[in-house]
Amino acid sequence: MSFSEIFGQLLTYSLLWVLCLFVVLPFGVKPDESPEIGHDPGAPANPALKKKVLATSLLALVLWGIVFYFTHVLGYSLQSIFENQ
Repeated sequence: MSFSEIFGQLLTYSLLWVLCLFVVLPFGVKPDESPEIGHDPGAPANPALKKKVLATSLLALVLWGIVFYFTHVLGYSLQSIFENQ
């Protein structure tokens, strides 16, 4: 693989990671029952960010694997999909 292909794969994974983070962030959010004065009442009591980062990374890895399979193993591309219509 050339440098541009590796960079493209890293970029694809990064974009998928950010999208997955926005999907995973709302799961398990419970607001603090008695927030302190000056704290946002909608802020989660325990955001569990380490678990969410791990779940995001795994989900993004699975989705990236699917994209990699379709683009490099099967040879599909956006251009080939739209040319057939």
